[in-house]
Amino acid sequence: MPHAYVIGLGKSGNAAARLLKRNGWEVTISDRGTSDSLQQQKNQLSAEGIYVTIGDSFDPELTTPELIVVSPGVPWDASALVKARGMGIETIGEMELAWKNLQSCPWIGITGTNGKTTTTALIAAIFQTAGFHAPAFGNIGYAACEAAMLEPQPDWAIAEFSSYQIEAAPTVAPQIGVWTTFTPDHLSRHKTLENYFNIKAHLLHQSGQQIFNGDDPFLRNLGVKQSDPVAANACWTSVKGRSQLVGNPELGAYIEDGWAIVQNVPIVEVNTLRMPGSHNQQNLLMAVAAAHLAGIEKAAIVDAIANFPGVPHRLEHICTWQGVDFINDSKATNYDAAEVGLSAVNSPAILIAGGEAKMGEDAAWLKVIQEKAAAVLLIGSAAETFAQRLDQIGYTHYEIVETMERAVQRSTDLAKQRSVQVVLLSPACASFDQYPNFEQRGDHFRQLCLESLQ
Repeated sequence: MPHAYVIGLGKSGNAAARLLKRNGWEVTISDRGTSDSLQQQKNQLSAEGIYVTIGDSFDPELTTPELIVVSPGVPWDASALVKARGMGIETIGEMELAWKNLQSCPWIGITGTNGKTTTTALIAAIFQTAGFHAPAFGNIGYAACEAAMLEPQPDWAIAEFSSYQIEAAPTVAPQIGVWTTFTPDHLSRHKTLENYFNIKAHLLHQSGQQIFNGDDPFLRNLGVKQSDPVAANACWTSVKGRSQLVGNPELGAYIEDGWAIVQNVPIVEVNTLRMPGSHNQQNLLMAVAAAHLAGIEKAAIVDAIANFPGVPHRLEHICTWQGVDFINDSKATNYDAAEVGLSAVNSPAILIAGGEAKMGEDAAWLKVIQEKAAAVLLIGSAAETFAQRLDQIGYTHYEIVETMERAVQRSTDLAKQRSVQVVLLSPACASFDQYPNFEQRGDHFRQLCLESLQ
């Protein structure tokens, strides 16, 4: 029986281990952590005949499997993986394993620094409304290998790809690839902007048809150059009208007179989507373009968008208290996403920001704070650093409150004093200083709002 080794427990690793076990492999899965949650996962997987080690680092010289599968959170250039590849051991990511088991249906692959989750969710909603078994997975919904084990098998695979997942999935070739935005992110892992860009670009080069956000400055520059045959034959989008399209306008998608138009065919009125912000018009346009390219009927597209509830943790309306909207944008884990979130809401607003700071350019975010924020409440390990940055631009309406509990409590006092319309959690940071992930951070904000404001 061939032996496979999975690195990293959690949703993706567990799904990979189960898929390999189902396919007749002898499976070992390991994780360096030792938490109670990992112990519970170990007990469950062990009962299924999968060997689990926790508190353990992988060494390919001590165990020489035929296949290594890596969870997305494990760095692709980790020394043990570099060593394993040097030894000739096949080493792939969880998404690549899913691809090897799910090539019977066409894929749509969505990537980008920001916007990919909303775009993925919209695309999946459209395909499902059209009657297709089309699960969203990857960075959203199912783990990729969970989707590969679904019965019946999907008609369409709607996959959201992080750069980590693309990096470890060299042969994945979607029928349609979508690139939503490109700004500096994950540079602590990818080291250079060029490396980060090339990882994203790989997925689009592998795709049969491409959709690019033509309003994104970096991607637009790529399109204007037209040096890349993939860029020249892609569907470029613009929310600013047909005249602003780069590339071949006959292939493009744009918004004009309130309509989303794809390849000169009016599909849906933009105000059908209930999510705020011009960035969501762009997400809508890319999703509609993907559906149109896949041959989805116009009626299904309109119906899906009219009934789309939005995405948890992305400008998610939690409640209205004394005329003030409380909005959860916990998924805004970098400056660009937080800038978009604050730009999208009504002002004046109280902003809750902070967490574990990332590398990146914060000037545009700070400018929107000056324009729209009546006050900023700072939480987490980035609070002192953010306070210094706000001081440097002459913004003084901030307070360091440290925790989410204090932020929500203080926001209610300030909301009365400052006559604000919105309290917005949009952290511009990762969550790992105080929470396991951005979802739990957003869930905590939601819980606090609903408990204290109802």
